[in-house]
Amino acid sequence: MAADSGTIPTWHKDRQRENAMGPAHAPIWRHLVDIVPERDLSACSVLDFGCNQGGFLRLLHAIRPFRFGLGVDIAADSVARAEAMKGDLPLAYELASNLPAHAGRFDVAFSHEVIYLVPDIDAHARAVHAALRDGGVYYAVTGCHTGNRLWPRWRQVIADTTNVVVQDRSLDDYAMAFLGAGFEVSMRRFGYSGFAPYGGYSDYYPAAEDRMYYYGEAKTLFRLVRHG
Repeated sequence: MAADSGTIPTWHKDRQRENAMGPAHAPIWRHLVDIVPERDLSACSVLDFGCNQGGFLRLLHAIRPFRFGLGVDIAADSVARAEAMKGDLPLAYELASNLPAHAGRFDVAFSHEVIYLVPDIDAHARAVHAALRDGGVYYAVTGCHTGNRLWPRWRQVIADTTNVVVQDRSLDDYAMAFLGAGFEVSMRRFGYSGFAPYGGYSDYYPAAEDRMYYYGEAKTLFRLVRHG
C-alpha cells in the first residue's frame, strides 16, 4: 500500500464484506486504544494509514478526542464512503497518494492489519516517518506474518477474496524496515483481553483455538517512534 501503488475500488471483492469490516473490527480497535500509553490526544493530529471506511478514527475520537484526523487508503470507493460518513467530526479522508502533502503533520499514526499488504514496506516506513513530527509515534498492528502458524492458510484465503497482492514477511522483516527508516522500534503481543468472537467455522479459523491463538499470540503491535 505504498503511495505509488495506484488505487483499487475496495479491499474486498465482495462489497458487503467491505461494509462489515468496521463493525467487525470495533472491539479490536477498542483494545488497541486501551493499550497505547498516549491518553490525552486533545492537542494531537492523528493519521490512520489504511483507513478503509473511516471507522477507526470515528471510534478513536469518541474515546479520546483529538484535534484533527486524516485517514488514507488506496481503496477509492471506501475513502469516499468514509468522507461521506464523517459528519461534523474534525476528520478528512484522502487517497494514500496524497500523504506526501502532509509531511511533518502528525503526532500519532495507526495502522491495523494493513502492513502485510503493502508492496514496498521500506517505502511505507519512510512515508509514515516523513508524515510524523519529531517525537511522533506510529502504532502498526499485524498478525499476518510468517511466524503465525495460520499464515499458510490465510495467505490463500486473502488472495482469493481481496483486490490486493498479499506479501510474505516475518516480524523481523517489518522491524528492520522500520529501523531502516529511522524509527526507534519496539513491539509487544497485541494480547487481546476481550472475548474472541465465535461464529462457527471460518476459512480463517478452522478451530476455536485458532481464534484465541491469533488474537492473543500471533497478533503483534509495533511501537515506532520518530526521533529527528
